[in-house]
Order: sequence, then structure tokens, then C-alpha cells
Amino acid sequence: MISVDDHIDMQYLPRDLWTSRLPAKLRERGPHVVETDTAYQWVCDGKSWGGWAGGKPKGPPVQRYFKTALEKGGVYEPGVLRPTIADLRLQDMTRDGIEASFMFGPIVAFHAEDPELRQGIYEAYNDWLIEFCSNDPQRLHGMAAVPGEDVNQAIAEMHRLAKTGKVKQINFLIGRAQPSIYDDAWEPFWAAAEETGMIVSFHVGGGFNLGGGPGQLRQERPASVFGPSKGFILQFLDPFWGLLAEGVLDRHPKVQVMLAEVGLGWIPWLVHEMDYRYQRLLDNKSYWDQRGGINLTMPPSEIWKRNFWVTFQDDPVGLAQLKFCNEDHILWASDYPHPDSTFPDSRRIVEEQMADLTPVQRKKILRDNALTLYGLHDRTLAAMR
Repeated sequence: MISVDDHIDMQYLPRDLWTSRLPAKLRERGPHVVETDTAYQWVCDGKSWGGWAGGKPKGPPVQRYFKTALEKGGVYEPGVLRPTIADLRLQDMTRDGIEASFMFGPIVAFHAEDPELRQGIYEAYNDWLIEFCSNDPQRLHGMAAVPGEDVNQAIAEMHRLAKTGKVKQINFLIGRAQPSIYDDAWEPFWAAAEETGMIVSFHVGGGFNLGGGPGQLRQERPASVFGPSKGFILQFLDPFWGLLAEGVLDRHPKVQVMLAEVGLGWIPWLVHEMDYRYQRLLDNKSYWDQRGGINLTMPPSEIWKRNFWVTFQDDPVGLAQLKFCNEDHILWASDYPHPDSTFPDSRRIVEEQMADLTPVQRKKILRDNALTLYGLHDRTLAAMR
């Protein structure tokens, strides 16, 4: 199996990642670990970026309503940054039946108001990511991070990474994109993605309230566990709609867009509904011709099947709707090491939720689609089996 949505979280990053890579004038303000009486915290420009897991535990264990994949798999060791220690991460992949992993960066943090500092933070992380993947370039693949809040910086970093030849995909946190990614301000970005051939993904996270907006439930209430059930979709709904309705991907047909960690099941209904509205546009073409014309040359469903790739890790509802999707563009993921991860039970979960699929469909979703998207050669991966 090939997992196309795994993670390198902030808490597991090496302590010296930025202090050893940022220009000297930025290091004091840049991300660094601060030790207090009770915890270790990432701090950047005076603001907390969350905890760091590499220090000796302080105080009693923190009680949580969830377990990380490391805890579920019985491999958690206090103070050990397992997901960023290549040998240990590869051990977990092999145990779970994962030949290759495509890793997204932290879904929080990386937030800096100063443009120079922000640029340095992203460049340093991406350079470290390339080095980390070099430990086993056949099995470890990184999704480079770009700032969604600064279109020009995102474009510049895309071009910088494209020149290295080491990165095939960039990612930004959709909750941080400003303005909306279908706004005219993003037009140069989509043109650059088409020019470089870089796959563009947006991932849940980045400051948006995953409880679903105003009125987030307090974390100590059981109902708060259901927050992501609406929060994930709310982050993706408007940008996905906009890329179709505003004709962005109609104008840029070669751009490949990945929707990461939002699932599949909700999309077919929305696309079908948009196709219905598109037909209403065509039925009144003369009306719209007097108002600038229709900005789509094909139904939204055709653009969705051509330009979009979607990841999932546990979505039997979506798999039951394959006839409304492009099954060549659906990708499985384990989401390691997050609490929602299928690790260490990926084989069993896949068997259960794909029981009704044909062998060809299963092989596509579990590996062949990823081979196609990333231009990998099956014979290369086969050497490690």
C-alpha cells in the first residue's frame, strides 16, 4: 500500500531545525523550544506554537480523550521523536504494510506576521524535509509547505522548490488562505502551478476553528468530539466550490489539485448539484452572454474528475459512490501518526471497507493511482518488498 496523507507534526520536529538553518539575524525570533517548569513549548516571535515532545516528561501524564497512532500501536516512548527518526518511521511503515509514505507538515503553527521571518521559516522547513526524505527517497516523500496567507511568497517558494527537482507537491493549510483561493489575486499562483507542473494540495488546518466556527463547544464536553465532523468540511466547502464555480480550473486545465484529509463521501452530491445549476446556465445562455458570458466550458463534474485528487483513510460511504467519481483519482492514506490514523491496523481496516470493491479498484486506490500521480515506477518500489 502507498499512503498519500501522513504527517510530520510540530511536536516531533527536531529542536534545532530553525536555530541551525535560519539566517543569524532571525534565529532569536524564529521557532525555538523553550523549557518551562511544566512543559516544553515551541515559541516563535514571542508566541506559542504548541508543545514539543522531545524533552523529558514533566509532571503526571496529560489526560486526553484520544490516543495517537504511536500510543495505539504500542510504540510511544516519552521524549522520542519517532516520526522524524527515519529508521523508526520506516519500521512503523513496514509493520503496517506501507511501502511509501507522502508526508504533510504540521497542521498548525508556521504563523509569523513578519514577511522576512515567514519566508525563512518555510524555506528552512522545506530544506529540512528534503534532507529527511533523502534517508530513503523510494519510501519517504515530503509535501513541501507554502504560506497560504501570502500569495507572492507561495509562488516564489513553489518556483524555488521546482528548481531543486526534489519536490513534486506543495501544500498550504486551507484555513489560512487569504484571500479565497479562487480570488483574482490567486490567478498568478495557478498559472505558476501549471507552468511548474507542481501538484497543489490544501490540507485541513491553519487556524480555522475545527469545531465549526463560532460557538465552538468546550473541549471538556463530549459533544466537542464531533467538532471535526463539520469543521473539516466547512474548511473545504467554499474553496472547492469556488475553484469549480469561478472557472479557475477551467482556465488552468493542467493543474492537479489534491484535497487532503477531508474524505470523499460529501463531494459527489455537491458536484451533482453544481452540474444541475450548470445546465440552468446553458438553458439561459443568451441571458448570460449579455453579462460577460458563462465562465465554464464543461460541467463541474468533468473538471472535478479531471483536475482533483482526493485522499481518505476510513470512508466506506465515499467508496460506495465510486460511480459518481473518477476512481483513478482516489487515494488511500493511513494518516500516521494522528489519532485518526489506521495505524497499526491498516490492513484489517482496508479489508473491511474495500470488501465490495473489485481487485482492480482496490489496487488502483491503494497504490496504482499514487504511482500514476507521482510518476513512480512500481519496479522501483518492488525492490524493497
